[in-house]
Amino acid sequence: MGTFCSVIKFENLQELKRLCHWGPIIALGVIAICSTMAMIDSVLWYWPLHTTGGSVNFIMLINWTVMILYNYFNAMFVGPGFVPLGWKPENSQDGMYLQYCKICQAYKAPRSHHCRKCNRCVMKMDHHCPWINNCCGYQNHASFTLFLLLAPLGCIHAAFIFVMTMYTQLYNRLSFGWNTVKIDMSAARRDPLPIIPFGLAAFAATLFALGLALGTTIAVGMLFFIQMKIILRNKTSIESWIEEKAKDRIQYYQLDEVFIFPYDMGSRWKNFKQVFTWSGVPEGDGLEWPIREGCHQYSLTIEQLKQKADKRVRSVRYKVIEDYSGACCPLSRGLKTFFTSPCTEEPRIQLQKGEFILATRGLRYWLYGDKILDDSFIEGMEVEGYV
Repeated sequence: MGTFCSVIKFENLQELKRLCHWGPIIALGVIAICSTMAMIDSVLWYWPLHTTGGSVNFIMLINWTVMILYNYFNAMFVGPGFVPLGWKPENSQDGMYLQYCKICQAYKAPRSHHCRKCNRCVMKMDHHCPWINNCCGYQNHASFTLFLLLAPLGCIHAAFIFVMTMYTQLYNRLSFGWNTVKIDMSAARRDPLPIIPFGLAAFAATLFALGLALGTTIAVGMLFFIQMKIILRNKTSIESWIEEKAKDRIQYYQLDEVFIFPYDMGSRWKNFKQVFTWSGVPEGDGLEWPIREGCHQYSLTIEQLKQKADKRVRSVRYKVIEDYSGACCPLSRGLKTFFTSPCTEEPRIQLQKGEFILATRGLRYWLYGDKILDDSFIEGMEVEGYV
């Protein structure tokens, strides 16, 4: 009930603006089309409400829609939880293990990261999801994952309705010739006749909804398995990447050390309970976390500091030779650059001639990195390339 109230009683009505984005518009559109067409097909042409099975089927369709929307809006409006502005650890000496966010004017708590889209440090940040136009993190990780589970299950049910509707309505309308197959869409062949005949428009709409349902089942289902994989290890997508970089750093420098992920409780069930609870409220406060035996509370943040220092050593420095407006898909840079634009909402950095950037990784036509704002860092460095 507490979670439900938090959905209705928004902390700020500005949160409603999250709906005005291509991600939620497409997601809610797909949910509306699939659920509406499944109910219409079921009631009118496949499983009428006057039958027991039809009534149960209709209730199940409504149930899927309600649960999907409930978890979707929970993930969107409850949000991931943000590190309080100006936050610092109780023990001032622990600040040496933490990164400081200049934008939030606060230390980054363990497992938190700054999101450029939300412009806040997010507790236990997994990723910024364009489909909910919000980050997935500490408070909404469970709701987001449940949405990823329920959406494919609801779409499978809807797809079954679509297939059976087309099968029952077209079975007696098919006529086979030597070289042709004809479909008679002029009249319904059901006894008793439905209120609205299953015509060409209904067939096209059902076929379109079937395509959406199958596509959603595959795409969202894959995301669910990815999320469950990291949840059972008590990680986030970002932390999995940090762990890979830690192993790469140790191997690159041939160090005599082993990185142990500190938040893995050693049991999948214990890791699962860190996210999913009966109360709906995740364990902890999002700032301090239980750790496995033998690990330090700041083991992960210490590794991040090592990687940050290592990034300056191993990154490539470029000098900008042409202005760049920061456009998402710059057509002026050529068709290859335009069509190979990364499928991400990460902001493009506006650049001016003469500035320097530090690239951490790159594609053929795009680089990932940051603009160098510290003049003392530019002085005396060797430029290894040009942009």
